[in-house]
Amino acid sequence: MTERWPHLLPHHGRFDYSPITRRPDWHWPNGARLAVYLGFNLEHFAFGDGLGARIGPPSAEPDVLNHGWREYGNRVGAWRCMELFDQLGLPTGALVNTALYDHCPELVAAVVARGDELIGHGHSNAERQAEFDEAGERALLQRCSARMASESGQAPTGWLSPWISESRLTPDLLAETGYRYTLNWCHDDQPTRMHTRSGRSLWAVPYPQELNDIPMIVTRQMDAKDFCAMVRDNFDEMLQQSARQPLVMGLALHPYIFGQPYRLRHLRTVLEVFAAARDQGEIWFTTPGGICRHMEALAAERPEEFSAI
Repeated sequence: MTERWPHLLPHHGRFDYSPITRRPDWHWPNGARLAVYLGFNLEHFAFGDGLGARIGPPSAEPDVLNHGWREYGNRVGAWRCMELFDQLGLPTGALVNTALYDHCPELVAAVVARGDELIGHGHSNAERQAEFDEAGERALLQRCSARMASESGQAPTGWLSPWISESRLTPDLLAETGYRYTLNWCHDDQPTRMHTRSGRSLWAVPYPQELNDIPMIVTRQMDAKDFCAMVRDNFDEMLQQSARQPLVMGLALHPYIFGQPYRLRHLRTVLEVFAAARDQGEIWFTTPGGICRHMEALAAERPEEFSAI
């Protein structure tokens, strides 16, 4: 057997390597060095078919145990989470499956009424985006944008693929269909400018794969109090690191997981820390779209420095 890649390994071509210690410096609004956001995942799943997170072993379809657990998030958990967000005055980036407009439009209307940012998240998390051909993927991106604009009055500028599943062309298609940033890539603690075939701008805003309740609580079976302790440790460390350079910290939540009362109790203590740091001017509490707009403004003001980060 010969070596498969004796020279250069296959590369995605979306961005070049850049060590975080050798980047241009800047500040977030109000002089903050750490930007923090909540990714609030609002999802709907096909009954009796397709993909979905599971609290118990999969059963033959219809799998009412796991489907009902996920649906709890739309009926109860999301509303309890929003009550907490309201109490603390915290905006979210709401990652919305457009199937929710057919199933529970009241829920999408509620996040819009809060002033949350709507982020495209496919039609349903019962399917993976990478399985679409180019025409089908383009149509998905366009349909989701048009539906959100029609129903909620705001077209999304950002996208997170269902299951973070991409084709080779996803960044190109996002830029070509009017999206300005993606949350799919988790390779950095600062936003990264991505190369696209059209040359249109597309930013990769950091989205967490460990500060995320599905991989940690569902997959690794971490207890809620340990997850929230991990979030607090991450926040404290990143706040200290951000004295040297601006950083982004996201927290990804699914209401069928953290809308459960005993988990929400632990989440409350962490979000109170975030709100206090915001009130003291230690952080910029924002949305992914706010981060993208700030980076676009910096790139326009300082094109030589920000053209390749």
